Amino acid sequence: MRNNGEGFEIQRTASGETRALSSSVGLGHHVARLLLVLMTCGSLCSSQGASVIGERGIAATGHPLATEAAIHVMKTGGNAIDAAVAAALTLGVVDGHNSGIGGGCFLLVHLANGSVAAIDGRETAPAAASRDMYLRSGKAETSLSQTGPLAVGVPGALAAYQYALEHYGKRSLKTLLLAAAGLAEQGFAINRHYAGALAATAEELKAFDASRAIFFGSDGSPFKPGDTLKQPDLAQTYRAIAEQGLPWFYRGPFARAAGDWMSTNGGLLGTEDFRKYEAKIREPVRTTYRGCEIVGFSPPSSGGVHVAQILNILENFDLKSMANSANFIHIVAEAMKLAFADRAYWLGDPDFVPVPRGLVSKAYAAKLAKQIRMDGIAQVEEHGRPEGAKENIFGGHTTHFSTADAEGNWVACTATINTSFGSKIVIPGSGVVLNNQMDDFSIQPGVSNFFGLIGAEANAIAPGKRPLSSMSPTIVLKDGKPILSVGAAGGPTIISQTVLAIIYTIDFGMPVELALAQPRFHHQWRPDELKIERAVPEEVRRELQKRGHKLAIVGSFGAAQAVGRSSARDRFSGANDPRGEGKAQGY
Repeated sequence: MRNNGEGFEIQRTASGETRALSSSVGLGHHVARLLLVLMTCGSLCSSQGASVIGERGIAATGHPLATEAAIHVMKTGGNAIDAAVAAALTLGVVDGHNSGIGGGCFLLVHLANGSVAAIDGRETAPAAASRDMYLRSGKAETSLSQTGPLAVGVPGALAAYQYALEHYGKRSLKTLLLAAAGLAEQGFAINRHYAGALAATAEELKAFDASRAIFFGSDGSPFKPGDTLKQPDLAQTYRAIAEQGLPWFYRGPFARAAGDWMSTNGGLLGTEDFRKYEAKIREPVRTTYRGCEIVGFSPPSSGGVHVAQILNILENFDLKSMANSANFIHIVAEAMKLAFADRAYWLGDPDFVPVPRGLVSKAYAAKLAKQIRMDGIAQVEEHGRPEGAKENIFGGHTTHFSTADAEGNWVACTATINTSFGSKIVIPGSGVVLNNQMDDFSIQPGVSNFFGLIGAEANAIAPGKRPLSSMSPTIVLKDGKPILSVGAAGGPTIISQTVLAIIYTIDFGMPVELALAQPRFHHQWRPDELKIERAVPEEVRRELQKRGHKLAIVGSFGAAQAVGRSSARDRFSGANDPRGEGKAQGY
């Protein structure tokens, strides 16, 4: 038995089951019972998800080597922004099936002076792209938006990292690139998640010579767990950017090589598309939840809008008093469903379409909350209509990592190349895996993307437009000071994972490691099903089915990372998702 430092005790039984015992700070019998139900998470509550403490800095990423790179930067005089970029560049080496400089990112920064910067490094559609580019004989051919040359958008992550360092960091991009280049050259041992992604996408990767040369052994089989992966071409690319700057990538040899390859292989992405790319500064989405301020990312992220919208709906319910976990899951899932119905219709790139600010209003959330019944599911046939929808608008496979430092700088960054190994394309000689972010557009009304999401006119393809994203980097403030940086990986489940992490920390007072270990559930409106982890007790699942929920039971999903700070102790805590192989570290 141990006290987790946040007011309630945790006991692990002989069978490995985790139980919440009585509260020492007044959580009460009902909340303790709810925690007991929700924390029967078996193998999820592993030592990998244990919280770590830091006095001067903290980092939590999806891979131990990336976390160590971030901490090393802070220990040697860098700040949380430098650490986040170091982690990102390292993840591009050791976790390249999820993210890298061939993809994009949303980078949310809370600075020591109290200001917040939201840096949009989302990919853009090529100038030659068109709304019907994936239609064949009038029907959408989804394979074209997911694999191969037509799937690729203009990468934006590198531009966003450079902007963050120039404006808020202490280290140069050159220094951080050279450190990551050394790792790419010397190699690293592939973990089981990397090997699993390779095995699952082997047939598609084999179709491209440069990809096959990197990720397959001499016997023609994909690398397995424990094998050493060396990426000398990627190391050379990192070093070239380090010496010659971003122009090498966006205006020089890489842009020309990518444009030439695309022209030869039927792609639309051209050298000029790279030259025109710019990272953008967005206005953060802000709301409040039970006395805390929630700061998220604005469109083209749907995450910031709908994390805020879901929390606004849930604020109308006393979640803390709900001992019956079926009630808890039912209400939260119904709120998710209402928000995702709005996502499908309203959300897109604010530089191209009007996205209503009313989606995050408390009044609109209260209206939606009235549709939620306790005895059954709501029939949500279409999106809602927030007040002033046309006038009051926003201005213009994945990984998440969070960092914070003693100066007061906090970062929440989510980066992606979309699905595993993105488009499966590596530009020969570069080692850079290119994204398949074009699949995040609505390629035809009513046609779902890889993750089952559908969209409308707001997310239709247009030249230079940024596709809608579920990435949800979020920073939570209390009394004006950051207490949590959180986000996740996993397509549209990113939104639900982020919401659940916030609920578990704010409503139930859980430390970050327990918040991330809770069984998860997710509803995205279409398809009309409640995705739910098997760790949720069977009796709870039966009750949800009685209320009309169609359950899609899975072993586990998602991968969240979080760092927090306790005002009582004035020190950092951090945790990685126990479902993954990441690492949190402090100093």
